[in-house]
Amino acid sequence: MWCVPELNAEYIERMEDVLALYEKPHDPREPVVCLDERPVQLHDSARPGRAAAPGKVRREDYEYVRQGTANVFCAVEPLAGRHFTRATANRKAPQFAEMVASVIRRYPRAGTIHLVVDNLSTHCKKSLTDHFGEKRGSRLWARLTVHRTPKHGSWLNQAETEISLYSRGCLGGDRVPSLAELQQRTEAWDARMNDERIRIQWRFTVTKARTKFGYRRSRFRRSED
Repeated sequence: MWCVPELNAEYIERMEDVLALYEKPHDPREPVVCLDERPVQLHDSARPGRAAAPGKVRREDYEYVRQGTANVFCAVEPLAGRHFTRATANRKAPQFAEMVASVIRRYPRAGTIHLVVDNLSTHCKKSLTDHFGEKRGSRLWARLTVHRTPKHGSWLNQAETEISLYSRGCLGGDRVPSLAELQQRTEAWDARMNDERIRIQWRFTVTKARTKFGYRRSRFRRSED
């Protein structure tokens, strides 16, 4: 369900910027990468399950033990089917900086990397300069052209779709007891998705947005324009 509390000039400007970016044909010199993260609850079984007898369904006790939380960064280049998924202890600025740097390393020949992110406070240049230092952090950030989704518009980030794929395909209904196991499962899932080059077919366009929300772009031009 989409949540659009107020269709104002800023919302439309950011929405159309992201949608116009998605409509461009694939260009390896300017890849479009969408990035987001999600928390993961770590659970262990309170009692070990028993191996299933032949012809019987394996049973697991409903009781579990909380083992804290972790975080998973999900990034995807939708048109190329390239996936960058990493499990971390948390989603703080240093982890975001390391994630962004790992994505940038995968595109050594790109002129710029179009990065689609939401408005989380850590999604900024300061996270990189604080972690890597002013010189290296600034150099890394300069490799990016950042596109921010509007407030309450995270549904425009295709990384949301990637997170949904990850949640179903990697986690399912399984209990994951530790960060180490989460990292192992995440790496295996990421490798499989990249081997199969799973792509996201995005169909919502600027034209469809104007029809869906019933607005004309000229009515919402900012005063500074």
